[in-house]
Amino acid sequence: MSEHDYWKIFPKMPKKVTIGDITIRDGFQHEEKFISTAAKIFYLEELIFAGCRYIEVTNLGSSYLMPQFKDAEELFTHLRSDRFKKRCEKKGVNYDDICLTAITIREKAVDLAIQLKEKGIGPDRVLMMVSTEEEHHFANSGTTLPNYWKESERCIKKCQDAGIKMCGTVSTIWGSPIGGATDMKDAVEFSKRWLEIGASDIEHADHDGSASSHEVYRYFSMILDEMPDTRLHIAHFHETKRMASASVLAALQAGITNFEATLGGLGGQPANFLDDSPTRGTGEYYYDDPRYVGLVCLEDTLVQIDEMGIEHGYDVDRILWLGKKMEKTIGRRLRSEAVVNGRTLKEGHMQYARPNLKALKEKLKEKPGQSFPQDWPEKAKLPEKYSSTS
Repeated sequence: MSEHDYWKIFPKMPKKVTIGDITIRDGFQHEEKFISTAAKIFYLEELIFAGCRYIEVTNLGSSYLMPQFKDAEELFTHLRSDRFKKRCEKKGVNYDDICLTAITIREKAVDLAIQLKEKGIGPDRVLMMVSTEEEHHFANSGTTLPNYWKESERCIKKCQDAGIKMCGTVSTIWGSPIGGATDMKDAVEFSKRWLEIGASDIEHADHDGSASSHEVYRYFSMILDEMPDTRLHIAHFHETKRMASASVLAALQAGITNFEATLGGLGGQPANFLDDSPTRGTGEYYYDDPRYVGLVCLEDTLVQIDEMGIEHGYDVDRILWLGKKMEKTIGRRLRSEAVVNGRTLKEGHMQYARPNLKALKEKLKEKPGQSFPQDWPEKAKLPEKYSSTS
């Protein structure tokens, strides 16, 4: 007989996960209109109140290149304010459990994070990023891999002295939108390099949706063979082929416990146009249609994980409510199916039931809950040609 217990089939799959939200940073960076500071504050607060404890606040890089983040200091000032801390207390949120992250791709941004920390409003954690394919790395950072590694090593030391954690991201694990196919073994080595120079954790990123589920399972199995502490690893999947949910499942089966997502599946390459004006961003887009970029969707991922019985710490219904609000903020239909269709409820949706079933069953002299004719045996007898023993 087959084994039917899912956790016996996949014994490494966790019973509890952490899902960080990166809507305000990765999600909004792709939008070609400025999202107001008030809206950013609203979503930062509401995500935290709904259960998010690891949240990306902003990008501390050049506001000339990415004007979407010109309000970075204002966001941190609000999140460090006594007013917000008191609101957390009223909502039953332990403020000390919240980890605020800023993206700091280059050293100047790291220095700004440290300055904000010294002012009492800085991030708990920052992030730098390498790509295993150097053309993609150069497009994102403007420098070579060897030069960037030395810069990262220097920045990690600065952050350690300032009391800030550094996350090291590895990209183009499953392929590059610029250079094509890559070798996953390179990404394993890059991950070990991050830990060697002092990174606190590693984001394993599929930034262009290249990953397929069997390769995700294989990669994270390789990672956990080399670096088995699951607290070190974060799975970051983009959605370009409607396969990211399968990648999440494959990562779970391999034993990964930390994930990232955005409301509505927002996100992608930094915009090179904002409101009515072209802007630098990271140059020309490396995709043909902006409808098919973005991260795995927070709403749908939560519904998937929740219905698997895996603990996650979110108020799912509150997140679905937020997803509907986000569509109004962005001004278009986003990618969440759960926002439209809701959760699979055990009690059903009886408002859609046709009337008079009970009366018909009584007329036919059938019992409530009776599914088969009265004169049929209690259990089906399978014809021998279909039996597993035939």
